[in-house]
Parts: sequence; C-alpha cells; structure tokens
Amino acid sequence: MNLASGLMKLGLAAVIFTYSSSVFAVNPAEVKKGEYLARVGDCISCHTAPHGKPYAGGLPMLTPVGAIYTTNITPDAETGIGRYTESDFAHALRRGVAKDGHHLYPAMPYPSYAKVSDADIHSLYVYFMHGVKPVRQSNKASEIPWPLNYRFPLAVWNRIFLDKQTYQADASKEASWNRGAYLVQGLGHCGACHTPRGLAFQEKGLTHASDHFLSGETLEGWSATNLRGDHNTGLGRWSEADILVYLKSGANQHSSAFGTMTTVINNSTEGMTTEDLSGIATYLKTIKGTNDQHQKPYQYDPNATLAQFKTLTNYPGARLYQQYCVACHGQDGKGVAPYLSPLAGNPAVMDPDPSSLINVILNGSPQLKAQGVAAPFNMPKFRHMLNDTEVAQLVSFMQTAWNHPLEATSAQDVAKIRKLSPSAH
Repeated sequence: MNLASGLMKLGLAAVIFTYSSSVFAVNPAEVKKGEYLARVGDCISCHTAPHGKPYAGGLPMLTPVGAIYTTNITPDAETGIGRYTESDFAHALRRGVAKDGHHLYPAMPYPSYAKVSDADIHSLYVYFMHGVKPVRQSNKASEIPWPLNYRFPLAVWNRIFLDKQTYQADASKEASWNRGAYLVQGLGHCGACHTPRGLAFQEKGLTHASDHFLSGETLEGWSATNLRGDHNTGLGRWSEADILVYLKSGANQHSSAFGTMTTVINNSTEGMTTEDLSGIATYLKTIKGTNDQHQKPYQYDPNATLAQFKTLTNYPGARLYQQYCVACHGQDGKGVAPYLSPLAGNPAVMDPDPSSLINVILNGSPQLKAQGVAAPFNMPKFRHMLNDTEVAQLVSFMQTAWNHPLEATSAQDVAKIRKLSPSAH
C-alpha cells in the first residue's frame, strides 16, 4: 500500500468514524424527552398548516396589522432549521431572533419560552434535529403592509418587554406547584392566548405576580377565557380534579373545549403526564381572581328561563334555542356532561366578551380526539342557517338564561365575527 492510498483509507475511516460517532452519540431517551416537551409546547399546532406536513409551517395567524405565517421548523437545511446550532436554536426560542439575525414577531411566544431551562432547550434541539423528518418547504412572507413589516423596531420591543430570566423555583412552594408554574409560564405559554395584550401587543403580565396574567383575551375571533380564580368567569368553581380532567379529555362537568382550544387538547395536553397536569392544576388554583370582584357569585336558577320558554313569542332567542339547541343542551342548560357541554354557569358563556359564543355558533368547532378517539358529539356550524340578528338573539338569550347576569349581544357584534375567514377556525 503506497502512502497516498494509505492516507485515503485513513481519511475515509476518519469520516466513517466521525459520522458513526455523531449518529450513535444521539441518545434516544433525549429524543423522546424532546418529543414530549414539544408536545407540552404544542409546537405542532402552530407550525403545521391544515393538511400540511408536520412542523413545515404555513399556518396563517391573524394580527391587528395583517396575517403572518408560521415557519418551517423541520431540520431541512435549505428551508428549515437544519443549519441551526443549539445556540441558534436557543436564541430563536428565548430571544425571538432567527439564525440570520431577523427578529420574530411576538406571535411566536418567545417571551414565555425565555423561561425554559437549558436542559429542556437541549432536549428540544435534539428532538427537532434527530426526531423530526425534514421537509423542503419555503416559508411564506407575511401579509403585513409596508412600512409596518419592518422588523427592526422589534429589537426595541424586546428591550422594553422581554424578561430574559429563566424560571426560578419558589422555595416556599411544593415541587408540584413549581412544576405547574414552570409549564404554565414557560413551555405551555398559556399567557400567550389567555393574557390581555397592550397597545404594543405585549402581554400585560407574564406571571401570577400581575393581576392581568391569564385574565382572558380575544384573539382571531375567539375569547380565550379567564384562567384565574374568579367565581363566575374563571376557574373559581373548578376543583383541581376538574382542571385535570378537562386538560386530559377536553370536557368536564363545567365546560367543553371548543374552537382553537381543541387543538391544544388534541395535540398537547391529552398526551401529557398526569403528574404534569396535576402540577398545572395545583398552580392555577392558587391564582386569585380579579375580574369578578364586583359581581354577585353565580348561583344556578332555572326558574326564570323556564318562564321564558313558556312565552316564546316574547323571547325570540328562547324560541331559537328551543329549535336548535335544546336537544343537546337541555332546557335546564345542563347538557349531558361531559359529552354535551353544559351552558348554565359555563365560564365561556358567562364571559362578558361574547366572541367565542358567537364564533362557535357560526362556525362550529373542531372535533376533540382524546387518546386518538373522536368525541361522540361535535358542535355543528349554523353560519348558513342563521342571520346576524338571529345569532344575536340566540346569544343574548344564553347570556341572560339560567340566571346569567350579562347584557345583550348586538347583530353588529355577530357581523364582525362572521367576516373573519372560516378557515381560521
């Protein structure tokens, strides 16, 4: 063997050894852990378009200034994140800055992901690089008009609103509470939907230290309900067991998931461990209510509603309820929990913002699929059967029935929701 041939063989052996080492260095348990964490973060719901390939992006997200599209986060080297180092990956997740230096819109919940630990970031990186199939699919440009599409102001936004500190455990609390707080504030990014936004689109609170945190917000025509301890509109009447059952199955004795929350159940919480869901429930039940302080605590009373049903001509909303709703939800509004959602005392029905109630009547709701099994009943859509006035009458009836203390909804409120693209629901 001559010198050149020997060097070639040594070089080839080195390449094979290096390749083999990189392959076998990937710990399957680390990939599995990262896969679970990606489920906790519900990454697939946002980064997968309808009928699209997993994590390839393209899902439209509506903002006040125009639609943006989620990006390809598969390990494709050309169109995805295949060339990201772990540092690049962490910087995008925690700081909202891509590998090429451009800033991500805060629709990407990086203010929440800033709290994620180094160990979990590492596991997520290993999963996305070695557990996700690469997909060659270019990202779609946003529909935000010039000059609002300039991204350099986001650097200023980050300086003002981004808290870069990872989650710090509270030594005075038990391990389950801290685990729940870490998941809710961090990977679960519950505040991204359920916390009110300010004029600069910033979440008004990132932890329970703020009275705004998880107090409810309206996004894309849905009202993400209050998750604080308010008696009427929040989780004040829910036990920890109620919360756990809801997150695991999408339904309990108080309510059923609908709209965009169904994807959270189907793709995220139903596959989480009982220990993690229990931690979330423990944490949420310690957050005091702030919205219902000046309201009388709700008490179920069917009598006034039954009187309305006896004089249907005076209550067009009651007549519509009898025609379209009573078979599933009952005159008493109690439904058949958990299969057919109760309406009486339901926090989503008692929400002062009727957006979700209007939306689910117009557009129905995606089907819940706990453990891969579809729920036996699904909310149908009525957008082609009821006009704006009729929907307003129906919603107004539900808002005042069963001793609910809300004001009537207008046809104009319904028209605003109807204009939103059904494809977003």
